[in-house]
Amino acid sequence: QVQLVESGGGLVQSGGSLRLSCATSRSIFNMYVMGWYRQAPGKERELVAAISSGGATKYADSVKGRFTISGVNAENTVYLQMNNLKPEDTAVYYCNASPNFATMRSIYSWGQGTQVTVSS
Repeated sequence: QVQLVESGGGLVQSGGSLRLSCATSRSIFNMYVMGWYRQAPGKERELVAAISSGGATKYADSVKGRFTISGVNAENTVYLQMNNLKPEDTAVYYCNASPNFATMRSIYSWGQGTQVTVSS
């Protein structure tokens, strides 16, 4: 079983930036699409961004132009650079792997996530 460990969250003012990291216990980037998800209080978990092994990316409309997903296979790590953060970005952020872009069905157990709080 692959372990996923998210980090990099914190409290930031509106307009600020954060860089999230997702470390995997072994290299899976060549096998799956890696995705960042978030869950706000009282809401369902939603896909924020995803990246394939070939570098293709996909973003939720709400974060396009502000967030950038990237992966470093040699480090077994996927990143989410978040700029121009808004209060509505406040959520717990998680990463996971999926077979493809079409379903973005999560393969592994969810980690603890990392809390992002954006103050207005």
